[in-house]
Formats: sequence, structure tokens, C-alpha cells
Amino acid sequence: MAGFEVIECQSCGFNHVIPIPTLEELGRVYREDYYATEKPLYLERYREDLSWWESQYAIRYQAFETYLPTTRRRIVDIGSGPGFFLRVGRQRGWRTLGLEPSRQAAQHARELGLEIVEEFLTTENAASFGAFDVVHMYNVLEHVPTPRALLGAASGLLEPGGVLCVTVPNDYNPLQQILRDRMDFEPWWVVPPHHINYFSHASLQGLVRSCGFEVLEATTTFPMELFLLMGDNYVGNDQLGRQVHGKRKQLELAFYGTGAYPLLNRIYSGLADQGIGRECVVICRKPAESAATEEVKA
Repeated sequence: MAGFEVIECQSCGFNHVIPIPTLEELGRVYREDYYATEKPLYLERYREDLSWWESQYAIRYQAFETYLPTTRRRIVDIGSGPGFFLRVGRQRGWRTLGLEPSRQAAQHARELGLEIVEEFLTTENAASFGAFDVVHMYNVLEHVPTPRALLGAASGLLEPGGVLCVTVPNDYNPLQQILRDRMDFEPWWVVPPHHINYFSHASLQGLVRSCGFEVLEATTTFPMELFLLMGDNYVGNDQLGRQVHGKRKQLELAFYGTGAYPLLNRIYSGLADQGIGRECVVICRKPAESAATEEVKA
């Protein structure tokens, strides 16, 4: 971890590294280097997995549509990457905007015909982007110096009653702890300066609630650590990593393809209740104005 230490921060409510990189330092990493140097195969692999990703995205939009009336279909994706998530939304009739600091990813998304702003979201620029019914953040909060400030800016983008969806890696989880205690695995998920913050299901839900959001759903994604526990050590082994990922895709596509994804959702929600699963996912609501006003008065 060369120069970094992970602490369990009581004031923040989640783990993070020290020292914390500045936004300016991160800007140099993400604008040019991240996709070109750190993830050179990202777009190629994304396209290989696109049918699986689109199945997941469709289910996510269905959840949003459950919580919103049909007249509310404006979404902004913070850290929109190559744009495939927003393309699914546009195909479903949503008005979309992406914020993406990476030049390479933003250009790819524009080639899909999407509107992309090549910026980080901050409290200073949030008002310039307009108002939305959904704010989506997939694997963003672990990268930023001040997650609480980013959630505040996201709240500012949302209309009252709007929906926030946040996904982060589920780190220091029970399966990872078994791997460390019984099989001498090093904490491979600790990767500063790219990952600054490390969340659990409990700490993520605590964070969004402390920022004024009501949690509507809490779920997870497939617990990839199960493969490690069964002897498939994919850490640092790209070929084996792709093989076990393919098994995960096959499993989930079987549920999606037969219309049985509600059962899979219930399984994943149950895993989240136990703190297990590779990612933490929360879907939250920003209180309506009347409720927020009453809370302030109280």
C-alpha cells in the first residue's frame, strides 16, 4: 500500500486510507490514465459482457420505474464510464445525462449518441446540471476524497421524492475475513489511491441515511469470494478471473432469461442482510419537500 494506511474512521462511519488524495491529484489520474493505463482492457471486456450488463441494467431501471410515476424519467449517471448504462435508459424513454471525468470513456459514450459532461460532480457545480428524478452512482464513492460531500451534491441534483442509487465494493466483508484468517490471503481489495474508501452494507446505509435519504432497497451482487473459498484463486490471474466471471454470468443470465430474477433478487437481498456479496447496493429516496420541512422544524 506504499505510503497509505487504512483506518476505521469513527467520524466518517466507514474505512478510508490516510493520507487522502486531493481532488486535483485524482483528476490527473482519472482524466487520462485510468482507462489507458489502469484498465486498458476495460472497454473490450465490457463489450464481451454486454448482454449480461444490459440485463442487469434493465432490472435496475425497472426498480426506478417502480418508485417513480411515469412522468418522472430524468436520470444523471455520476461516473458514467463508457455510457452503456445510460444507453439502456434512453432506449426505455429516459432523458439522460452523464458526468464522466475520463476523456476516453466520455468520448466512447458520446459515440453512442449520449450527452456527457467531462467533469467531476462537486457542490460548486451541481446547480449547473439541472434537476433529475434519479441520480445513479456505480462504484464512485470509493474513489472520492469526500463521499459525504458528493452525496450532498447528489441530493442537490434530485427533485423532492427523487431516487438515488449507489453501488460500492463490499470490503472487509465476512467472506474476505475467512480468506484472511484461514487461507492467509492478503487484502487484495485495498488499492490506494484508486480506492480511497472501503464500505460495508451497514456503513453505506448509515452514510446515506445520515445524508437525509430514506433507504428503499438494500441488496448485493454475486459473492465472488465463494470461488476463492472453493479453490479458484483468481486474484492476479486474469485468465481464471474471466472463467469464474463467466460462471457468475451464466448463473445470472439463467435467472434473467427465464423471468426468475425476482427470486435472485430475494437471494441477494438475504445475502446483503448477512453482510455478504461483492458489492453493496442501496436505492434511496430524497424526502418530499413537506417531509423535509417538517424534519427541519422538528
